[in-house]
Amino acid sequence: MRMNLFSKRLFERSFSLLILLLLILCIMNVVQAIEITDDRQVTVYFKQAPQRIVSVLPSLTESVCALGHCARLVGVDRYSNFPSSVRSLPQVGGSLDPGIEAIAALKPDVVLMSTSTRAAERLQALGIKVLAMNPDSQADVHRILLKLGQLLEVPNVEKIWREMDAGITAAAKTLPSSVKNWRVYFEVSTAPHAAGASSFIGETLTRLGVGNIVPANQGPFPKLNPEYIVRANPDLIMVSERGYASLPTRPGWSSIQALRENRVCVYSAAESDVLVRPGPRMAEAAAIMAKCLRSKVSTNEAGKEPSKESSNVSSRDSGKTI
Repeated sequence: MRMNLFSKRLFERSFSLLILLLLILCIMNVVQAIEITDDRQVTVYFKQAPQRIVSVLPSLTESVCALGHCARLVGVDRYSNFPSSVRSLPQVGGSLDPGIEAIAALKPDVVLMSTSTRAAERLQALGIKVLAMNPDSQADVHRILLKLGQLLEVPNVEKIWREMDAGITAAAKTLPSSVKNWRVYFEVSTAPHAAGASSFIGETLTRLGVGNIVPANQGPFPKLNPEYIVRANPDLIMVSERGYASLPTRPGWSSIQALRENRVCVYSAAESDVLVRPGPRMAEAAAIMAKCLRSKVSTNEAGKEPSKESSNVSSRDSGKTI
């Protein structure tokens, strides 16, 4: 009788310990779970940090690598080309229209994309998790970097951001006060799409101390009527090599002061990639723009014809390169 009672109590204690252990494990799983709300206001849950990532936006590709997790990328869009290690990864199409089957074949834990990408719903229907981000401003870049840091469980993300931000400030300090009277037109694509004052590019120009012919109320990257640019008559133009070739033939553009005085910053494809991507290379972009601005000031002060300054941006299309 006593033996049966002892066995019963032992069983009850063992059962209670088992329940307690299961509760602890459940709590641990909840604690370790990651919850991210993307820019569609969709909340995505992960039991653990994703190990297989497909990125179909170059700036997000670069951000994952800047956070130290390039090795988790298993596929990228055709425009992701930095750092060089991502060039050997499978390409899944364009940023706006990635290949659904190509992505699914890579069995990703998550796909990172722009909110303008049309593939999100189709991927989700296949059970693939999607995080869509919209990096228009520098505040967006900061916020997205923090979200990716949370997703990848990276500590000290703020340190990375502070270094980026300090780099932009440092670039501004290299410029003379004489550039502060200049009004700049930054062409993102030959449509023409411009970088407005509210875009991350426009914000960098503001921090460098120059004006922008496109006010913030026109949006980050508005498509402009070419006559608007002629009327605005910018003091300096920043443009890709591809866009530069057509400037002299555009109706009315011969009257623009920047063209008459040869104050045009012409950026190579590699430089253009840096300039138009809202990510960890924004400080490098600021240094590229500052270098050109200094060259235009120095050549003008010397009474010489300003020379074209090379810089980098991949501006085939604002949607494709950002």
